[in-house]
Amino acid sequence: MSDIQTIINFKQSMTLMNVYTAIATATLTFEVAFISCLIALPSTGKLGKTISEACTRAPGLDFVVLMLVPIPWLIGSWIAGWLGLVATLVGQITAMQLWIFWHQRTHPEATSGSRIVHFLNQEIGWWRNHLGLWVSTLALPMFLLIRLSEITIYPLLVWILGFPHYNIGEWVNVSRHKFEGLVGHDLIWCWYCDWMTGVYSLGAEMLRNVESFWCPIRFYDGKKCENCKLDFPDLENGWVAADKQMDDVVELMAEKYSDSPHSWFGHPERQGDR
Repeated sequence: MSDIQTIINFKQSMTLMNVYTAIATATLTFEVAFISCLIALPSTGKLGKTISEACTRAPGLDFVVLMLVPIPWLIGSWIAGWLGLVATLVGQITAMQLWIFWHQRTHPEATSGSRIVHFLNQEIGWWRNHLGLWVSTLALPMFLLIRLSEITIYPLLVWILGFPHYNIGEWVNVSRHKFEGLVGHDLIWCWYCDWMTGVYSLGAEMLRNVESFWCPIRFYDGKKCENCKLDFPDLENGWVAADKQMDDVVELMAEKYSDSPHSWFGHPERQGDR
């Protein structure tokens, strides 16, 4: 009886391994094929160059990120749960490393010259540098959710409340590949930062409208005010002091929003107010 159970357990483990291998291989194949198409686009003529350029700015960039990152996660998880997600991540990381290897081999002069990765490896050690980079990717799902909120929720506030509309391509885009000598490992991680910074900056800009519209009152904690004034300029240039009265708040709101745009006080469309 124990022999039969051992055989059953072995077959189940082999089935799981086959599923894992299949998902990882499929993910790797898809990622390599998709990346190869992106690489080939500029060489296909004027239309290809136009499409390639569009893929570096939202909403085209949103499509690229969607196809390379969360869509494979969802498919892998749907097929085999956590095991499928792990297999998907292995396929994605392998594709990324293959791209880094290819890009560095095709740019030997830049690879042998000054590089960010070489400096940081010497400064803090190889393992700390690379571990830190991979730890930073744990924030990726959060940034994807922020971007999703910018796409799905903020436009509702534009429609309902008249908040300012933004050209998202001016905020969410990547351009670090145009910097001479930035290749392979350095480039892929600079793209990551490039994208995250744009997503964060657009989210902060949208939140400035929300905060000034619904609660233009300075924080009672002076240190928090000091820390937040960079991202929320209205804090020092308009919000009511914490020791004032509600009459002051309503008076400020009437001044800023009656027959005026429903944007934060320092928004460019309010230049005439100054």
